[in-house]
Amino acid sequence: MVDISVGSMKVEDQGEGEAVVMIHGLGGTSNSFQTLISAVNGYRIVRPDLPGAGRSPLRPGRPGIAGLASSVLDCLKTAGVTKAHFVGHSMGTIVCQYLAVDHPKIVQSLTLFGPILEPPAAARTGLSERAATAQREGMAGIAEAVHKASVSSGKPVAAAFVRESLLRQDAKGYAAHCLALSSVEAATLAKINCSTLLIAGETDPVAPVAMAEQMKQKLPRSKLEIIPEVAHWMMMEAPERSAELLRAHLDSNSIS
Repeated sequence: MVDISVGSMKVEDQGEGEAVVMIHGLGGTSNSFQTLISAVNGYRIVRPDLPGAGRSPLRPGRPGIAGLASSVLDCLKTAGVTKAHFVGHSMGTIVCQYLAVDHPKIVQSLTLFGPILEPPAAARTGLSERAATAQREGMAGIAEAVHKASVSSGKPVAAAFVRESLLRQDAKGYAAHCLALSSVEAATLAKINCSTLLIAGETDPVAPVAMAEQMKQKLPRSKLEIIPEVAHWMMMEAPERSAELLRAHLDSNSIS
């Protein structure tokens, strides 16, 4: 594995083969996909810490989901990737959708964990309030609340991972991502023509199954898998099943 620097953005790059670009969600980092890495041997895995998350400081002048998508494009250019399978989680699934709509030639397939179309009105308000809390009070209270609400009961290791991931976030970067989500508009799913796998957690309160079902109806080439007794962080809550679904989808859409 090598670390790539794209400006101030840190990117992990490992393996050889068709490229798989993994885009984490709100409060996540490249580590959000660590449980899946051994299952995708034979592919080249590119994992950025999006600007404002993990090891990547916030990039001024590039706000919103469109700014995050632009940063991913910069990452691909630096890495020499011209076509890839895209894997997203939560907020990262929206970034993936934007890339598939605006740059379809680079997107070979999509695998979306905890897929989000757009936040409902109540969630938009909550995200704006959370951004203010992060900037005013830091991440401790948010980490406690989010890990308890978004991880299924009986998964203490997953809950610990999510809590730590949130505690380590830069408060200003996290707030910027909250605001990006609070104002994002849904991508035009009818324009996405690549093979898309939606993976939903049965008890997910953030990206409920009903939203994934709505997305499936709008995506021309999609299928939906529901993981039982799992909430929003399925890669940690059900790593074996998550890895199995991802590998099968990659292999079925491989050109090699």
